[in-house]
Amino acid sequence: MVQLTFYGGVNEIGGNKILLEDKDTRIFLDFGKSFTCGCDYFTGWLSPRRINGLGDYFHCGLLPKISGIYAEDQLKFTDLPYTEPSIDAIFLSHAHFDHIAHIEFVDPKIPVYLGEGTKLFVKSQEETSTFSDYGEHPYKTFRTGDKIQIGNIVVEPIHVDHSIPAAYGFLIHTSEGTLVYTGDLRLHGPRKDMTEEFIDRACDSDPIAMICEGTRMVEVERRKNYSEQQVKQHSDEVVSSTDKMVFFTHYSRDMDRFRSLYSVAKDNSRRIVVSTKTAYLLSKLVDDKRLDLPDPVKDDDILVYFKRKKSGDFEEKDYYLWERPFIDKIVTFEDIHKKQSEYVMDLGFYQFAELVDIKPDSGSHFIHSMSEPFSDEDIEDEVMHNWLKLFNLQFHQLHASGHMNRQQLGKLIRKVNPKKLFPIHTENPQLFKSLGYDVQIVECEHNYNI
Repeated sequence: MVQLTFYGGVNEIGGNKILLEDKDTRIFLDFGKSFTCGCDYFTGWLSPRRINGLGDYFHCGLLPKISGIYAEDQLKFTDLPYTEPSIDAIFLSHAHFDHIAHIEFVDPKIPVYLGEGTKLFVKSQEETSTFSDYGEHPYKTFRTGDKIQIGNIVVEPIHVDHSIPAAYGFLIHTSEGTLVYTGDLRLHGPRKDMTEEFIDRACDSDPIAMICEGTRMVEVERRKNYSEQQVKQHSDEVVSSTDKMVFFTHYSRDMDRFRSLYSVAKDNSRRIVVSTKTAYLLSKLVDDKRLDLPDPVKDDDILVYFKRKKSGDFEEKDYYLWERPFIDKIVTFEDIHKKQSEYVMDLGFYQFAELVDIKPDSGSHFIHSMSEPFSDEDIEDEVMHNWLKLFNLQFHQLHASGHMNRQQLGKLIRKVNPKKLFPIHTENPQLFKSLGYDVQIVECEHNYNI
């Protein structure tokens, strides 16, 4: 009997943790953190204590008590005794935190399989953040075309287009037949051909079941539905129509968006200004030639913004070791202020105070290339608009989602034609029932036969 148990991604977007069992083989598909994980008990600087391992998480019901998966040191202050691993492997679909973040608690004896590019993202984040530590793992990388045998199961990763490179769906060949896991995917990005290949391969596998994401499975779409090409086109319209400063913000790992805005800057004879973290990430990702990204050290069209630290004089010793290789590409607030028509600058929400130093001209532009807020009560959204009003910056909402909309999901499911359908990564699993398939509305920690 082949069974699925869902420990996350149930009636919520993100937090995927899916246990697949085939006879005596047990693997997890993703091990991510929910977007709402801990929000009832923790906020801001009030967060689970690292020193307590899994203690705070278990006490507040934030992680499932599963024997044979967690690291011994993480269980020290809990009532769950340590046992040798009973999980054979974890497969990560892509590097977004809602799919990978909780591997920090996983026993280092359990192999973690992930894409070549995903490993680069993981390592870059660990090296540039004092808050990111995914733990020690025997990472094993894959690419499309690989077939990985774990006991009774063979996992076949196939690339898909998503809002981060190195995203994969999986065809999982079990003793009962093939199970399809979509991960997160879209059809309106620059590499929709990869998603189409995954769909074709999934269809050809005649699957007994499919685990399908449903982020945008909603009654009414309240967000703008741009393609990546449209984001690039509208951004170009903003930049080409002004001689004032243009700022933008985007998800730091969305390299398609970076590539779009980098091209827009170049096409308008401007240079793109990135943070030291983005520069470091790019310097790692250029090692993967398939991603075709510019080298921030060698590319004259990329400059790196250095914030004032310690001495306030931009001395090399003020900066982290990982920042120092970019000191020759430095651009400061004074440089930006003096030559506002020459730059397009990446300015994340937590860097808004830099505007006080930069002093952009009134009527400059801000491209918000991220999702709209989920509700009108989003505090960060309110604070952002307060800053934009303070400096009289013109706001532009330009974003392409990383997920299929409801109509595209319906076409995907009808083409793959699984015998059973398990909707996850969605707040509206019941909407899948209208498609007429054997839809299993799952509950957390319940076992389901496939």
